[in-house]
Amino acid sequence: MTVELLPDLVLCVLLLVVAWSALFASTRRDAMALFVAFGMIVALVWARLGAPDLALAEAAIGAGLTGVLLLRAARKLPVSSARRFDYRRHLGALTFIVVAVSGFAVSIILPSPADITANNIDSPVAAAMSDSGVSHPVTAVLLNFRAWDTFLELLVLLFAITGLRQLFPIEKESLEPARTWQLLVSWTRTLVPLLLLVGGYLLWRGASGPGGAFQAGALLAAGCVMLRITGMLPPLHWSSFAVRGSVCAGTLLFLCTAVLTHSLGAGWLDYPEAHAGTLILMIETLATLSIAIILTLLVAGERKDLCS
Repeated sequence: MTVELLPDLVLCVLLLVVAWSALFASTRRDAMALFVAFGMIVALVWARLGAPDLALAEAAIGAGLTGVLLLRAARKLPVSSARRFDYRRHLGALTFIVVAVSGFAVSIILPSPADITANNIDSPVAAAMSDSGVSHPVTAVLLNFRAWDTFLELLVLLFAITGLRQLFPIEKESLEPARTWQLLVSWTRTLVPLLLLVGGYLLWRGASGPGGAFQAGALLAAGCVMLRITGMLPPLHWSSFAVRGSVCAGTLLFLCTAVLTHSLGAGWLDYPEAHAGTLILMIETLATLSIAIILTLLVAGERKDLCS
């Protein structure tokens, strides 16, 4: 038992230490690097808990995308001077770590109540899987039983890109194209088709295994950013109807599906059993497109020169 819990204890302590170090780092650059490391550790925690879908999403979006946005924002901030470490300022963080570790130890020692065991939690989902239209329980929960959660997540991304455009208007001046490292161009031509292939596989695989729209969209966005950096993809202008339509496609299809199912008397986002699988695949496909374009705009923006 102790040997089995050793990786969990190491991840628990490491998570707390990295989180504390990121909050009280001496410089912004160190804090951002520690934040990316924190996201990767959280991804390992989700994987250890048996949730590979969340682990993939956390690694791609929680650590990768957010880390890139923080590093991009850091370029516009004034250089911060290093500060001295003062233990008196961190007594609260030390107390939190002690309490968290103690609570984790107590949760291991005390037996779990019989009414919240894993089997009892899984049984309602397993009983309804035949009506979900898919064979993977995570996809069934996120796209059928609790589809409103996924719909609101798409709305968050839509509000994020809208708010970013309001806070940081696009520069109108013409920028000179930057020189691109030839090795990067060669690697981009090799990796982008692989990202497209793996992204499509994750989208299709989401119906029966770990994967789905957010994981596939993050991979496609990574390919688009690589193409933008190397100049092989033109800027995605918000004035283009195709860009605006792609950004809103997933949310609009979700909304139209909710209105349609309600008008048919089935309830908001309560899919008919015969068409549940088709509706989920359509929603996931357009959601993947929206997520990929939104993440590309968040990271690369509309600027012609990404290297300046």
